Amino acid sequence: MSDPILKLENVYTDIAQYHILQGVDLEVPRGQVTMLLGRNGVGKTTTLRTIMGHWRAKSGRVLLDGQDIAAIPTPSISRKGVGFVPENMGIFSDLSVEENMVLAASSGPIDPDRLEWVFTAFPPLKTFWKGHAGNLSGGQKQMLSIARAMVEERKLYLIDEPTKGLAPAIISTMARALRELKEQGASILLVEQNFSVAKALGDNCVVMDDGRVIWNGAMAELANDSALQERLMGLSMEVHQ
Repeated sequence: MSDPILKLENVYTDIAQYHILQGVDLEVPRGQVTMLLGRNGVGKTTTLRTIMGHWRAKSGRVLLDGQDIAAIPTPSISRKGVGFVPENMGIFSDLSVEENMVLAASSGPIDPDRLEWVFTAFPPLKTFWKGHAGNLSGGQKQMLSIARAMVEERKLYLIDEPTKGLAPAIISTMARALRELKEQGASILLVEQNFSVAKALGDNCVVMDDGRVIWNGAMAELANDSALQERLMGLSMEVHQ
């Protein structure tokens, strides 16, 4: 867990009258994939949105490369090299696939080599390049959502349940693209309910419950210990292979 690119220290986040995050501490090591796991409603999405500045931490520190970003605007966080893929996809349905991608390339024109890699990872995006994003299938929209974050090399990727509700073939495509991103040395914090995907991609794992981190360690340790899975989440990865 040395040289973390991201570190949360005792982070509390309230939404209206609800106390969602209650002293979250976690680290994302540089160049590794950290899985953020836990049952529904325990604060995983709130953690990502707090990092991205969509929701403000009431207290605590969010350190990106040692700099506290907890109080700076979301666009500024993005410009520091953080890519965010929300659970609700966050694409512009009335714009073309091309226009969605161009808007995501904040530093200037899309690098042709990078775009070709995206097309290789997600061939439908090339097929429907000039078409309206709203006409894509659910799986294709999710591909576009992730491709928007991947179109530029980012310092850190925050990805919220990329395979949720997708058909097995689309999940395989998504997992392969994320594995390639990992092989490029990307630092990723990934919320994922598909344990087979989590096991395949994760280097490290953080488990949350009731707005707190209750366990962290190697993904392989959790994946190979069904009793630990049951104790932490009431689930067994063995039934999700």
